[in-house]
Amino acid sequence: MAKFVSSRNSDIVSNSSNAVVMGLSKDGGLFTPDSIDVKLDLRSLLSLSYIELASVILKAVFSDIDEKDLKIIAEGAYTGTFDTPEVTPLKKVGEDYFLELWHGPTCAFKDVALTLLPRLLTKCYSLENIEKKVVILTATSGDTGKAALEGFKDVDNVYIKVLYPKGLVSLTQERQMVTTLGKNTEVISVKGNFDDCQRIVKNILEGNNEFHKIQLSSANSINIGRLVPQVVYYFKAYIDLVNGKEIELGDKVDYIVPTGNFGDILAGYFAKLLGLP
Repeated sequence: MAKFVSSRNSDIVSNSSNAVVMGLSKDGGLFTPDSIDVKLDLRSLLSLSYIELASVILKAVFSDIDEKDLKIIAEGAYTGTFDTPEVTPLKKVGEDYFLELWHGPTCAFKDVALTLLPRLLTKCYSLENIEKKVVILTATSGDTGKAALEGFKDVDNVYIKVLYPKGLVSLTQERQMVTTLGKNTEVISVKGNFDDCQRIVKNILEGNNEFHKIQLSSANSINIGRLVPQVVYYFKAYIDLVNGKEIELGDKVDYIVPTGNFGDILAGYFAKLLGLP
């Protein structure tokens, strides 16, 4: 069994499917792998498509979920949903390289994870024998909200509620969110900033034992199921550099990540633990 522990208390242990379903440990910590001992063979990855690469990385972290199921999840997420089969193309500009993460349905980098998370969650619900209605709570400073709404809209027995700070997202982002179609979507404006929205979500999730008829979860990076798909494009960029003969296999590279929250950086750290130089 893959072991995931709370970042606040290593005595709280979960398997893969329960960690994804819970979204947040009962003590408010992140579910993170107890250890990452697998080192991926970089040479074996060089010929893989994005879908195949995603399947390998998902299996390396969620080792107790069936490999065939993970491949079906990756295929469903990345087949026909992005405007390029590369999903995250790498482009050279001057002496630097830019990883284009905006080719998904909402033009936000969050699409890479949030086209996959609903499918992963659905599989994990069945593995955990959960028959309750599921409510996804999500806080957003702009991009996550629309990507999550788009990913979860009209998923059976799942409802998504997105909280955003009123007046502190762009008009385009607000209109994207409030015009989302779907019988299971709701958008809520909050007087305050993003941290206030996130605090509301975390407070509700930490009180999850008070809810008996519904299962709560999150689409933010506090959910390990949202974070792991972001590991894939670090590997994809490296593979493109090697295949393009820009670097030699084994060379170290630096990634520069513009970030407000922690998820994208943590995904890069997981990539390093899995053997990315």
